[in-house]
Amino acid sequence: MYADDRVLVGVLRRRKDFEIARRQHWYRIPQSQMPRGIHAEYIAFFLSGRLVRQRRGRIAYFARITGLELVRRRDLLPDEERNADALYYKVQFRQLIPKDPPIRNVSKRARAVSFVHTTWDRFVSADTIPDLYSLADHFTDRIHPAARG
Repeated sequence: MYADDRVLVGVLRRRKDFEIARRQHWYRIPQSQMPRGIHAEYIAFFLSGRLVRQRRGRIAYFARITGLELVRRRDLLPDEERNADALYYKVQFRQLIPKDPPIRNVSKRARAVSFVHTTWDRFVSADTIPDLYSLADHFTDRIHPAARG
């Protein structure tokens, strides 16, 4: 783990998706939302909806990315017909690690969090989601790590 390792924060909204991440160690991202590809060493998860009550509304888990495939949604979720032909990145990772303490969402309004790009040094020191964007001098440059890839 290096300060300039890239971390991509995604959202888990459904219990089914949380269970896939926890047991099968993968997460899907629509290619349309990341047309230039996935460039990160780690993936982290903001838990939304009715997931894991004590960790809901927080970035509560992360994992080291181990693989990436471009597949059709039907191959990932054969029992779901919606958007069956859409292309998705299947991000594969090691076992989920709880983020302790989790990163809190301090917004008073229920705002959707989706795909935050940050660096490892910000991620491990963050208490709240805005901390992931910090421009403090002691953090690694966010532009160059985001561009290399």
